[in-house]
Amino acid sequence: MKKNVGNIDRWIRFAIGIILLSLLFTDLSFKNIGWVGLIPIFTALFKYCPLYSLFGISTCPTKED
Repeated sequence: MKKNVGNIDRWIRFAIGIILLSLLFTDLSFKNIGWVGLIPIFTALFKYCPLYSLFGISTCPTKED
């Protein structure tokens, strides 16, 4: 797996994931959506997004020689 998620993108994904996971601890009717928060957290931790790979997108900085 080639890394395709940059640092800013990682922090945004991680924050969104934490917010979604926090829904698990509420009494709201849509708290099961909180499990979706695992997806952005895992993509942030592994620095890899399968959808980015599918569409050829990368937010990683390019190394200039």
